Amino acid sequence: MLLPGTQMHIITFLFVCIEAVILCYLLIYRLARPDDKTAYLNIILIFLLEVYNITGGLLPDKNLPGSYFIQMAIAYGTGFITPCYFPYYVYKAFGLEKMKFHAYKGVFFFLIAPYVLFVIVFGITGDLNLAKDLLILPVAYAVWVIASLVKSIKYKHQGNFKKSESKEELTVLFLSLTPWVGLPIIDFLNLGQGIEASITNIGFLLLFALQLKRHIADLKTEHERLVNTEHQLLNWNITLQQEVAKRTNDLEKINEQRTNTFVNLAHETKTPLTLITNYLDEYLHKNEESEELLVVKRSIDKLTSDIVNFFDVEKFNKGLVVYNHHLIADASSIVREAIELFEPYANKKKVKLSASIENNILVQADPSAINRVVNNLIENAIKFSDEEATILIKLYKDNKLFNFVVQDFGAGIPTEYQKQIFEPYFQITSKKANGQGMGLGLPIVKKIIDELNGTIAIKSKGKLEKGTEFTVTLPIYQKKSSEEISKPDIPSYFSSTPVALEIECKPYNDKEKTILVVEDNISMANYLSKKLCENYNVYTALNGNDALKQLKDLSVLPDLIISDVMMDKMDGYAFAKIISSNSSYGHIPFIFITAKSAPNDKYEGLRLGAIDYVRKPFMIQELLHKIESILAVTAKQKQSIINTAFASLTRNDIRNSAGAMHSFDENCQIYNLSSREKEVAELICRGLKYKDIAETLFIAERTVTKHAQNIFEKVEVRNKVELCNKLEYATN
Repeated sequence: MLLPGTQMHIITFLFVCIEAVILCYLLIYRLARPDDKTAYLNIILIFLLEVYNITGGLLPDKNLPGSYFIQMAIAYGTGFITPCYFPYYVYKAFGLEKMKFHAYKGVFFFLIAPYVLFVIVFGITGDLNLAKDLLILPVAYAVWVIASLVKSIKYKHQGNFKKSESKEELTVLFLSLTPWVGLPIIDFLNLGQGIEASITNIGFLLLFALQLKRHIADLKTEHERLVNTEHQLLNWNITLQQEVAKRTNDLEKINEQRTNTFVNLAHETKTPLTLITNYLDEYLHKNEESEELLVVKRSIDKLTSDIVNFFDVEKFNKGLVVYNHHLIADASSIVREAIELFEPYANKKKVKLSASIENNILVQADPSAINRVVNNLIENAIKFSDEEATILIKLYKDNKLFNFVVQDFGAGIPTEYQKQIFEPYFQITSKKANGQGMGLGLPIVKKIIDELNGTIAIKSKGKLEKGTEFTVTLPIYQKKSSEEISKPDIPSYFSSTPVALEIECKPYNDKEKTILVVEDNISMANYLSKKLCENYNVYTALNGNDALKQLKDLSVLPDLIISDVMMDKMDGYAFAKIISSNSSYGHIPFIFITAKSAPNDKYEGLRLGAIDYVRKPFMIQELLHKIESILAVTAKQKQSIINTAFASLTRNDIRNSAGAMHSFDENCQIYNLSSREKEVAELICRGLKYKDIAETLFIAERTVTKHAQNIFEKVEVRNKVELCNKLEYATN
């Protein structure tokens, strides 16, 4: 029974439809699993099968284009191409190594070559039956392929056909491939299209069923692996979460232990600091104040303030009670007293305080807490304002609330830091600025305001525009007639106003060595300058930038530089790097003074050319001994260089000038020339230029010029020739 209008048998058409569905499935499967190479092989096989069924079913047909010869050549060609692909298919898809010869060579010799011969004979004679007689070679080859298939399966399973897998594979491959490889026999016997299509396609469907079964088994195995992996990952995740929780708990315990240790340390430190402060206050009250004791007091007050801040922050973090907010405080009085307290400090900093304070503004809060908020904001405004700036302080009512506003005109706070400044220990810059604290003031202010159900707002444009404005908003309290207003308990370390110390310098003495001290803490800088001024000429700078400016302006280069490491604007390392790379300053020895304790910091300082590295705290006598030793070694090195320069003269010159040198030394003494002036005079007489003399003696050229002027005045000469003659210096 044929499909209407065609030569295709209905059975062939049914197989074409079934295989079209299978082809679509394989294409989808291939897209879903692009790494599955077997799916690609199956697609090629089903495609060739479709082409074979369509061409074999439709051809020959006189209603279709092409001659009878061409149509039959195509029909037989597709019938040959599919068997040619099968050896390659089973070789790759089933891993049958023994089929390699047939996959790459056998089919070309025994299938394709006979087909070409078949076409030639059929084309020449036009006798299809005669051409079919040539198919005896492919028939014989089909028997060989089947035998090779059995051997390949046996080789794959190591000769064991008892396994169900090997039996199944052997049976299905034999039943499916035998009709295809024996297709020439089917054509030769001319069994009809329906029988031919049934035999060949059923064999393929058996093969596809085997592949489908294996796909199902593989998918099942993969699914089981995924499930096992998921369970394993879940177990790992649970274990990891437990481990993370355990480690986190351990770290929290360690952190809590460390915090408790620091809190206990801060608590224990408060007692001796309290005793020291009280005894010192007693002593200052009974005796005359000295600047040294005032420095000690201010330092103790600073240390006590930092300790108290640290202790209070930790108490806030632990939820402990720091203040009694059941009291009533007069905010107006507290702000006025704070302004009076900070007025001297502001005047010292050349900053003006402009206040606008409304009266009788009360708040239900611990007055010490309100005092702490007010003091912190005003002190920060003064500390970070530029000279000649004006700080605006306002306190005014706003319905049932009141606002306390402090506005400065300093550098400002960048927007990205305006939330972080209320976090404990946060510093806007990692570098240490002069007067910079621990970063605890504003966090404590925020904690106090939060406890009072108030708010604190900040307005600042950072680098875009100078100035910062803090606004604290709290509810106004209406006092009852029976209630009393409490006064803040202000410890001495809050009432002590920081004082900017002046650096004292004595007149320059050319008989003493010169030292440049670079230290941003004014008290420390003043202390070092006072101690060093007893034996040396001392110049002081507050950071690396100031030090470089001073070096350019000084008439005499320093013999030694002592520098702190952590400084604002330019730290000690950056300063030392510039000094060491400058030919005019690179010979100056360098000592670092720092509070850092990490070994790498010391190595960094020494790498930059530092002679020594002194850690704070230190004994001043230790530093003085090191300075004396370094300067002595440097002086010997300079003298050695001068002696080497003098030794470059020929021996004959030295013998001829021996008597003259004796007279030269006596004349230098007669004209009262200093040792340095004698060195300069001798080099002048040797014909060196002022620049060369400066490099030889490691001093500035302008210093050489000054010495030369002094020499000419003392010897009473006007030029170098007169100088050499009068000092009787032998130039030959």
